[in-house]
Amino acid sequence: QVQLVESGGGLVQAGGSLRLSCAASGRTTSRYVMGWFRQAPEKTREFAAAIHWSGGGIWYADSVKGRFTISRDYAKNMVYLQMNSLKPEDTAVYYCAADPNFERLRIGGAYWGQGTQVTVSS
Repeated sequence: QVQLVESGGGLVQAGGSLRLSCAASGRTTSRYVMGWFRQAPEKTREFAAAIHWSGGGIWYADSVKGRFTISRDYAKNMVYLQMNSLKPEDTAVYYCAADPNFERLRIGGAYWGQGTQVTVSS
């Protein structure tokens, strides 16, 4: 079992920045892929970014590439999502997820946090 707890969401103006944090606990190993997803009102959940715990792989959705940066602190079991140049369309609930396999993570993932709200005003 892996427990994930997100934090760092809030209200920000367009063009601003936020950093989301995900605290992982439980059965965390260097084999896991950690990801961030988001779900806007009345829209389906979408993949945003992912990173392998080992640092061997990083993936981004085209919609966030160049603006968002995912990173992890292996010693603290933390994963971060630095979000810059935020746009109103980035408004969503952001979820942290984990799975040993990247492709499985993208289609559903084994473990999920409760989510944190990000609202970008225009």
